[in-house]
Amino acid sequence: MTEHALITRANAAQATLDEWQSRPFRLGENDCARMAASHLRRLGYQIKLPPARSYRTVKSALAAMDKLGMVDMPSVLDSLGLERITPAACLAGDIIQMPADPEGGMSDRLVTLTVALGNGRVLGWHPDVKQGAVVMQPLEMVAAWRCNPVGDAQ
Repeated sequence: MTEHALITRANAAQATLDEWQSRPFRLGENDCARMAASHLRRLGYQIKLPPARSYRTVKSALAAMDKLGMVDMPSVLDSLGLERITPAACLAGDIIQMPADPEGGMSDRLVTLTVALGNGRVLGWHPDVKQGAVVMQPLEMVAAWRCNPVGDAQ
């Protein structure tokens, strides 16, 4: 990976933090899929999502995924050609899946995606914080994907 790619990834992660830190979680408008898509677009990926506010509940989000032929969020990231990596190998700009919040009514298909910021921190929503996405130190990580800028050779 080039030095330029590392800088691009760090800049994209910072821009994602700047954009999402003041947006309270709202399924279908401000959620982890939309934040991850926004971040990946900064890195040059083309992402297709259902229109904003076209789903508001877990049930309607699952229906929207079915309509687009999406099995679950991890398979969507895999379909983009992102390499699965061990979460311990994450760099700034990678995507990390954390366990879904079952108390929040989330499904196994609607997982929690976060953006790695570096130094073991991620950007995502925490159920106890209402004002927007926050920087967190994850205690448990399920999976991770390497998110190199489009066009960057390993």
